[in-house]
Parts: sequence; structure tokens; C-alpha cells
Amino acid sequence: MGKNLRLLIGGSSSKIFHLKEFSDSLERIGVECKLVFDADYADGFPSRKLGNWFKSDKKFENLIKEFNPDAIFVDRQRHFGLAATKTEVPLLVHLRGNYWEEIKMARETLYKSPPKRIALQKWEDIAEKCFEGSKIILPICNFLSDIVTKRYPDKPVETLYQGISPSNWFHTDGMKLKHPCVGLLQNATIWDKTKAMLILTKVLEKMPNVTFYWVGDGPYRDKIIPKLEKFENFKWLGALEYPEKVRQFLSEIDVYALLSGIDMSPLTLQEAQLMQKPVVVTNVGGIPELMRNNETGFLINKEDHDKLFEKLEILINNKTMAKKMGMAGREFISNNFSWEIISKNFKERIEKHLDLS
Repeated sequence: MGKNLRLLIGGSSSKIFHLKEFSDSLERIGVECKLVFDADYADGFPSRKLGNWFKSDKKFENLIKEFNPDAIFVDRQRHFGLAATKTEVPLLVHLRGNYWEEIKMARETLYKSPPKRIALQKWEDIAEKCFEGSKIILPICNFLSDIVTKRYPDKPVETLYQGISPSNWFHTDGMKLKHPCVGLLQNATIWDKTKAMLILTKVLEKMPNVTFYWVGDGPYRDKIIPKLEKFENFKWLGALEYPEKVRQFLSEIDVYALLSGIDMSPLTLQEAQLMQKPVVVTNVGGIPELMRNNETGFLINKEDHDKLFEKLEILINNKTMAKKMGMAGREFISNNFSWEIISKNFKERIEKHLDLS
């Protein structure tokens, strides 16, 4: 038996909450972890902070010397990962989305101006060096693993699902909504994801007695809200504090809907099922891996408004079925995606690739 794995985790600020859960779970099974905000130790052009454009990697180098990790884990392909490729320490890249498709969409939408195109090209260059210099790429679902394997046929690829703590997701009061209601919880940061919500224009008018509540925000909000707020039974709640307010929202809704045009492993789908809500979701990307069709909810094609209406009608009117699916959803997520399971699987797979003697 070799020594215990020492893992340095560098994460983005938006994912620190979840990476802390991951780190704590790994610690419980004997992995020594150190979690840091990546930009505190390695940054540079095109950072949003002008003062960081010429930042040295000295702080990162000192971090490596002090902690002496067996592997470095990153959840995004930025300067921290780039700095890691310049060391002898194996780099593990957790890939949360279809990076190449998202870059293409960014170039066609939000990043059209010359300065933004320059920044985007730099991000692409850094990401490619991270992928090429990594020891293992860890896509967040099997759908994405297939894409990565085709791009990097000689690179080890291991699926690493997003873990979750079932104990954090329990019924809590604090939000009052009009019933019956359908809750949507998704951001508007990628147009190909967001525009799938426009299917609601065909459903809202058919279900005037059902209120649809959307929680989320992003640059494409204004392309969605004007078309949906024409209907009195659509309400936008903006972004909610995580996890407390999100838990209150999921406690109150009757049905959870995820109308996404492209997705890999949406955490909100796991959370909604842990809150025992039946789900109606689009059959895209890795979404089918996170639920059981006809058991925890229903899968629909992303432009099929007739099926969306049909499945929502069933769940709104058949409370017995809705409750049964909600209970099955919590069991399915707990049994397959708890941090205990995800961390154990991660440790076993990573140790096969690393020499810890």
C-alpha cells in the first residue's frame, strides 16, 4: 500500500462551495487536500483585474513547495492550470461543460468586438495547454467524456460527476408561491442553453391556471423575459441566495422543469430530485444521466412544446404519480451522486493512474 494521496485543488470562486464539499469528502477517506481560490495564486492577461496582467507565478511556486502535492486538480482551464503544466506534478482537469462548443457560441454572440476576441483567443490558448499538459481529463458526464475521447484519443479520460450532499436538501418554509406551479432554475449565460426556454410561449397560454416561476439571471435574460412576461402566469424571481433561498424555492414548487438547449450535468436537476420534486427536462447532453425517464420524471425533446404541456399536465393533475416520482428521484440521486460515492470512485480511479509509491 502506497502513501496517501495529497491533492491540491484550485477552483473558481463560483465553485468553491461545492469544491469544499468535495475536499471534505476526500479528507474523510484519507486524501489530504488543500483547496484554494485559483486566481489568488496564478493570474494574468486577460484577467478582469488590470493589475494582474503581469502577475508572476511566485506565489503558486511557493504553494507547490509548501504543500508538495501528488496531483493538482483544477475545475477550469485558466492560469492556475497553466502554471501546473510547468511543474512535474500531474494535472487533473475537471471539465464541467462542452468547452469547445461554448467557445464557439461565445465567439458568435458576446465576444464579437476585437478586444473580446483577443481575450477569447488567449483563453483558448491557455485551455489547450491545460488539456495537452494534463495527466487526466475528467469530464462531468459520460456524454462529455465521449466528446473528449474523440478530441484526445491518447489522453486518459475518466468521468467525474458533480457530487452533492443529500443532507443539505430538506424541506424548509420561507417562500410562498401560487399553486399549482412549475419552477425553473437555470441561468441565462449561454444562448444555446437559454433559448430553449422560449418553448414556454406555447405552453403558458395553454395552462393559465398554472404559474411558472423562473429563478436565474445572466446576459440573455432580456431576450427571454419580454417574451414570457406577456403572460400573467409567468414570474421572474431573479437570482436567489445559494443554498438557503434555493432550498426554499425547491421546497415550495410542485414540479421542476429544466428547459435547456445544451447541458452536461446541471446541479439543479440533482437538487430538485433530492427535494422530492418530479422533473420534466429536455433530452440533451448529459441530462438523461442525471434522472430516470418515467421513474423520477419525464424527458422531452427540446422543441417539443406539445410533450412539455402533456407531461406537465400529468404531474400537476396526478399528485400520486408526482409524489411517487419525487420519492424515486431522491433515492436515485442519493444512491448515485452523493459525495461519499463520487469521492470514493474518484480516489480509486486516480490512484490507478498515479505512482504513489
